[in-house]
Amino acid sequence: MNSKIKLYQSIHFKIALVFALMLMLTLEVVGAVFVRQLEHQELANFKQQIELPSYIDNSLAAQLSSTDTKAANKEIKAILSRVNNTSITEIRVVDAKGIIRGTSSTSNQGIVGQKTTDTVIKSTLVNNRSHTENVYDSANRNRYYVSVVPLLANGNANNVVGVVYMRANLEGVYSTINSISLIYLSAALITIVLGLGLAILISREITRPIEEMRKQTLRIARGDFSGQVKVMGNDELGQLAGAVNNLSIRVEESQESSEAERHRLDSVLSHMSDGVLATDRRGNLTIVNNTALQFLNIDDEDQVLGKSILDVLKIRRQFSIRHLVDEDQDQVLLDNLNEDLILSAYFSPIKRESGFVSGLVCVLHDVTSQQKEERERKEFVSNVSHELRTPLTSVKSYVEALSDGAINDPELAHRFLGVVSDETERMIRMINDLLSLSRMDSGTAKLNLEYVNINELFNYILNRFDMIIKNEADNPGQKKYSIVRFFTKKDLWVEIDTDKFTQVVDNIMNNAVKYSPDGGVITARLLETHNHVILSISDQGLGIPRKDLSHVFDRFFRVDKARSRKQGGTGLGLAISKEVVNMLGGQIWVDSVEGKGSTFYISLPYVPYEEEEWDDQAD
Repeated sequence: MNSKIKLYQSIHFKIALVFALMLMLTLEVVGAVFVRQLEHQELANFKQQIELPSYIDNSLAAQLSSTDTKAANKEIKAILSRVNNTSITEIRVVDAKGIIRGTSSTSNQGIVGQKTTDTVIKSTLVNNRSHTENVYDSANRNRYYVSVVPLLANGNANNVVGVVYMRANLEGVYSTINSISLIYLSAALITIVLGLGLAILISREITRPIEEMRKQTLRIARGDFSGQVKVMGNDELGQLAGAVNNLSIRVEESQESSEAERHRLDSVLSHMSDGVLATDRRGNLTIVNNTALQFLNIDDEDQVLGKSILDVLKIRRQFSIRHLVDEDQDQVLLDNLNEDLILSAYFSPIKRESGFVSGLVCVLHDVTSQQKEERERKEFVSNVSHELRTPLTSVKSYVEALSDGAINDPELAHRFLGVVSDETERMIRMINDLLSLSRMDSGTAKLNLEYVNINELFNYILNRFDMIIKNEADNPGQKKYSIVRFFTKKDLWVEIDTDKFTQVVDNIMNNAVKYSPDGGVITARLLETHNHVILSISDQGLGIPRKDLSHVFDRFFRVDKARSRKQGGTGLGLAISKEVVNMLGGQIWVDSVEGKGSTFYISLPYVPYEEEEWDDQAD
C-alpha cells in the first residue's frame, strides 16, 4: 500500500477546504443580503431627502390653473429657484397639455414653452399615477433617480393640471454603497484568511490522530505490531485510536496463533509417515509434504507445485478431478510411481461450510509391505497346499494299491508301507516346521539363553557329521565327502539357545551334504571380529544362481525343486534358520558362485571378556 498521499487528496486539505468554502459561502450570502438591504435603505433615504414639500406642489398646481400664463411661468420659475436641494439635478413643470412651463436648470431654460416628448410624462398625464424609476445615462455614465408626480387642482384627483418631473443624481448614493461594500469585502477577505488559517489548525488537530492511525494500520499491514497510537482524549477519535491499538494487539495475537498453527501443521505434515498432497479447486497442487516427495521420488517440491495431481500421480487416463471429487474412492493403488513402492491413495474433497469445494486432499500410504505379505501369504498357502498334496497323493496311491491286492504280496506290501511311512514322516516334519515358524511369527517361541563356548558347540555338531561320514564309508552306494575346520584358538562365549542354534547348523550342514559332489570338501570356519562371532560353512556343490540368492531364505523355496523333494527336504529349513538367527540378534546370509559352490555365514553378537571377570564372579 502506498503511504504517500498528495496534498489535494489529504483529509487535512479537504477539511480546511470545506471549512473555507463554507465560510466564503456564508460571507457571500450575508454580503449579498447586506448590500441589497443597504442599497434599499440608502435609496429610501435618498428619496425622502429629494421629495418636494406639499406646499410647493400646491403652489405649482395653483400656477398651472392660472389663466395668466406669462405671470404663472414667472412665478413657477421663482418657486423652482427657491428649492435648495443639491441632490436634485433638475425639476420640470409640465401642464396638462404637455407644455413645459418651467425648469430649475439655468442652462436649459430654452425648453420652456416647448411640448415635452417624454413618454413617462405623457403616461402620467393620461393615467394620473405617479411614476419613479432609476435610469442610466450612457452619455455621462451616471445613474439618476426620476420621479414624475401629477399635480391636482384643489386636491381633486380627477382634475390633473400637470406634472412635476424631477431627476436626481444617484452617484453619491452608490458611491456610499460601494465604499461600504468595499469595506465589507475587505473584512470578509480578512475573515476568510483568518478562518482558513484557523481551519488548517483545527483540521491538523483533527487529522493528526487519524494520520497516526493510518501509519499504524500500514505497519500492521506490513506485519509490524510494535507501534501504538497515542490516545489524545475520550472523544470519538480517542476511542477510535484505542480501538486501533486493541485491533493491533488482537491481530498480532491472531497472527501468532495462525503462525503457530501453521508451524504445527507443517511439522505434522513433515513428520507424517504418510504422504499428503493438497490441491486448489482446479486440481493443481498447493501443498506437498516431504514423505510424498520421497514416495514420488522428487527432490524439490517446486517441481510439482502448480501441476495437476492427475499428472503427478499418473492417473489422468483413469480419473478426472470431477470424478475424484464427486465419487467416493475407497482406495486407489498406485504401482507405477516408484519401482520399489506400492502406494494406496485416498482422496477427499475440501469443502467450506456452504458446501463449495475449494480443493482436494490426497493421502498416500505405503502398502508395499502389506502387498508383499499378501503375495507371500498367497504363495505360502499355495506352496503348503502343493507340498502337502504331493505326499498325500503318493500315500493315497500306495494305500489304494494295497487295497487292490498288493497287501497279499508280502514283499510288495512291505515296500509300499515303507513308502507310506516315509511320506508320513515327511508330512510330520513339514507340519512341525510350519508350527515352529508360526510360533516365531507370532512371538510365542521362547529362547532358553545361556552362555555357550561356541567353539566346542560348533565342533560337537561337526563331529556328529564326521561320525555319519565314518558310518557311511562302508556303504559303496553313498557319496564320499570330508569336513575341514578352521577355528580361532581363542574360546568364544556367546549367549544363545543351544538347541535352536544346533538346528540352524544342522540345516546348513544337511544342505551342504546334499548338494556336495562325490569327494567334495565342506569347509567350516569360526572367527572373531570386534563385537561379532562369524561362522561360515562352504560346500563345492552346484551353487545358487544370482537371481535366486535373494529368495534362498524364503519359505518353500528350492533352487532344484525336483532334487530337493526327492531327498526329503521340506523347503523350510533355511527359513527357520533365518528366523532363529534373527531371534538371537544375529544375521545370516549366503554367498554363492554358480558351478563352484555356496558359503553360508552366521554372525552372532559377541562381547569380549577377560578371564579375571569370570574368576571374580566365581568367587
